[in-house]
Amino acid sequence: MDTPDLTNDALLSTTRTVRRRLDLERPVERHLVEECLALAQQAPTGGNRQSWGFVVVTDPARRAALGEVYRRGWERYTRVGAAPEGAPGVPVRDEESHQRQRRIGASAAHLAEHMHRVPVLVIPCIAGRTDDAPTVVQASSYGSILPAVWSFMLAARARGLGTAWTTIHLFHEREAAEVLEIPFDEVMQVAMIPVAHTLGLDFAPGKRESLDTFVHWDAW
Repeated sequence: MDTPDLTNDALLSTTRTVRRRLDLERPVERHLVEECLALAQQAPTGGNRQSWGFVVVTDPARRAALGEVYRRGWERYTRVGAAPEGAPGVPVRDEESHQRQRRIGASAAHLAEHMHRVPVLVIPCIAGRTDDAPTVVQASSYGSILPAVWSFMLAARARGLGTAWTTIHLFHEREAAEVLEIPFDEVMQVAMIPVAHTLGLDFAPGKRESLDTFVHWDAW
């Protein structure tokens, strides 16, 4: 099996959101997914409770149903749109950044069209719901699942697998819960992670602004 030879820093800086370069034809070996999940279990969690659950979806019919839910979520998202550049908290981008965002949008649309073909879909979940909960409860809940999911994605990259953090299906979370028999009132889905072998292993670090554009020392 081809796997990338990565240092720790390279693993952290080249674990990208993979959409167009997911191999939709090649099956993903179950043992690879299980290895990634075992590493995800080691992630820190609030109160050391591990109150999470991961639904791994390989069944074609369920993947097709989730793909349809995701597609409708994408259509809703594109209708609603994102906040325009220049709105409060939304920076005005230069032309290079604008074009990069256009490419990302096209890539996201491609994934929405083909989500049902991705060989493995992983739905990370956390016990309890944060609907209308105070910020401290939301932060604690998400902070207890996100490290595990990121560990899963890093482990996948180390094994030649590509992933993407997506949340669009959560526009229709209850429908996805019905597809996967998740008790909606007791368990909250936080993402849908497509998993596939990648077309090529050469991923580069993303372009980022300098540290002084977002780091604040001692005060904002």
